Amino acid sequence: MYEGYSDKVIEHFMSPQNVGSMVDYDGKGEYGDIRCGDSLTIYIKVEDHTIKDISFLIFGCTAAVATSSITTSLAKGKSIEEALRIREKDIIEALDGLPKNKLHCSVLGVRALRNAIEDYLGKKGCV
Repeated sequence: MYEGYSDKVIEHFMSPQNVGSMVDYDGKGEYGDIRCGDSLTIYIKVEDHTIKDISFLIFGCTAAVATSSITTSLAKGKSIEEALRIREKDIIEALDGLPKNKLHCSVLGVRALRNAIEDYLGKKGCV
């Protein structure tokens, strides 16, 4: 069932970090991949231009859950500028790789995170 997945992917799939909705969010970002049906929402809470709290809701496969979990782990505690520099390759490397047919899942977290940051900046009048 998990053939081709690294131990890190399985760990984040079985025990995802930062799962859940957030009522008092400062930014909300969504992104989905129509080809495979994955859909991700990321919520951020920002203090002093730093992501103090982050959570996500995902509908997707093993890789989608794992990439969403690691994306939030990488972004938490980062400044807005640092979080905007997170790339798909950072997600893949942090998970010790993904099967070739699941590399597209790394896009979910990056795009939803950017959308959440854009939502936050827009509310602050910075966009």
